Amino acid sequence: MKEILGCIRRADQDYHMIESGDRVAVGVSGGKDSVLLLYALSLYRRFSPHPFELEALTLTTGLEPFDLQPIRALCEKIDVPYTVRETEIGRIVFEERHEKNPCALCSKMRRGALNDLCNERGLNKLALGHHRDDALETLLMSMLYEGRIHTFQPVTRLTRSGMTQIRPMIYVSEKDVIHYVKALSLPVVPSPCPANGYTRREDMKALLDHICRSVPNAREQLLTALRNDEQYALWDKPKPDA
Repeated sequence: MKEILGCIRRADQDYHMIESGDRVAVGVSGGKDSVLLLYALSLYRRFSPHPFELEALTLTTGLEPFDLQPIRALCEKIDVPYTVRETEIGRIVFEERHEKNPCALCSKMRRGALNDLCNERGLNKLALGHHRDDALETLLMSMLYEGRIHTFQPVTRLTRSGMTQIRPMIYVSEKDVIHYVKALSLPVVPSPCPANGYTRREDMKALLDHICRSVPNAREQLLTALRNDEQYALWDKPKPDA
């Protein structure tokens, strides 16, 4: 886990993600990314330069099967409070709205529900399990489908809700996520989403793999481009106080 924790510490230092006294929620979907993030942050809190509290939150979506007992057991093992909020988001998206692009609406509804739950729990930061490859796939989707150069930020401050979203695994590769989840035997709950595995993101994942067969270090170069301070940087680091 040293490699994962090193990436999280670097991201924290670069973007000032966690401050002393923060109450951090991890949005746990049950997938490999969020489960590894939860486990990693439970370790990181032991040596973080800024002491923080940690909780785990999960939203159900009204879709079955979705057995959360393995996640409950993990939270008990690592001593992290766990809250589950029942919702009907999946049923609304797929059965009522019949969305052609269900991911966008589902993501928006889940993010709003998570923010509300954080506020109820007195949690001021929401940690999401996006990793390096997620950021690069989002960049490709934005360029190819929206005609703009854009990806999500390492830190997003939501003025309306007062919540701050952080992504501590932005420097972690998906390959390493898969490796450590298997090596640590972390529990992964299969997604009940009907669109799982059939999205534009999967197409971008395949495209990125294709690019890397011709340019083996393409992922590293694209990540460098996001952080390049000598030109317009999509991921601007906070400037030190004068």
